[in-house]
Amino acid sequence: MKFRSPKARLEARFAAWKGRSEPLLGERAHFLRSLLENPRLTGAVAPSGPHLAQAMARAVAGVRSGLVVELGPGTGPVTKALIEQGVARERLLLVEYDPGFCRMLTQRFAPARVIQGDAYDLPRTLAALAGQKVGAVVSSLPLLNQPPALRARLLEDAFALMGPEGVFVQFTYGLKSPMPRAACVHRFSGQCSAPIWRNLPPARVWIYRADPQGLVREPMLTRLRDRADEWGEQWARKKHEAERLLRRQRARVRAMLDADAKVADAAARLRRRRPPADTTPPEP
Repeated sequence: MKFRSPKARLEARFAAWKGRSEPLLGERAHFLRSLLENPRLTGAVAPSGPHLAQAMARAVAGVRSGLVVELGPGTGPVTKALIEQGVARERLLLVEYDPGFCRMLTQRFAPARVIQGDAYDLPRTLAALAGQKVGAVVSSLPLLNQPPALRARLLEDAFALMGPEGVFVQFTYGLKSPMPRAACVHRFSGQCSAPIWRNLPPARVWIYRADPQGLVREPMLTRLRDRADEWGEQWARKKHEAERLLRRQRARVRAMLDADAKVADAAARLRRRRPPADTTPPEP
């Protein structure tokens, strides 16, 4: 057994730690640079944590055939979780906008296919698929940074690729459905997971499916808040209506008083114009 001094052992441990940490630090540095340069497309201050990534991967565990398209994989935490969940790399198609992330993903997850393009324009970005079956779409896009119409179109485009048997998975830091509820009525159903507290910040995973009886089941807290907002809007409308009626009634009373004042003023002027009555008694 070769003897090593304490100093040599410490240096060896430091070298091993440095070798493991440098890729991670470089990855986070690129992520933060991307956030600063284009915050609307990045949308988070750090890559998805392992617990969130595993929850997203479990959502497609039942998809046994077809491609799994990942939108906005970034540095690849969800991609890694999908592979650990049993999705073959050959079934993965990663759509990423940032060229630096694309190079990183290609080196890390080959032979998974990486396409540099706009995930919000799937018909053009994935035109080369040429009718290949897509079983699931897993999205880490910052949807809440985009207008509702663009989010709704993304969901429609994804199911146009997948067909009615597909699954669309999306995470969010918010309480409400990241897909507009109005766009899902009688078309898509949506269910969310329990909060993933061990992610920073805590997040939820939403699963959308094609459903002609579509209903988005939002968390109880969100429903209560929406109901409170509805009540608040109703009370605001009633208050506005009451104030409008009160203003109309005040205007009517003011008009009546003005009319009475005009009549009294006219009577006073008429009295001033009449000659005074002769009150002298007649002579005997």
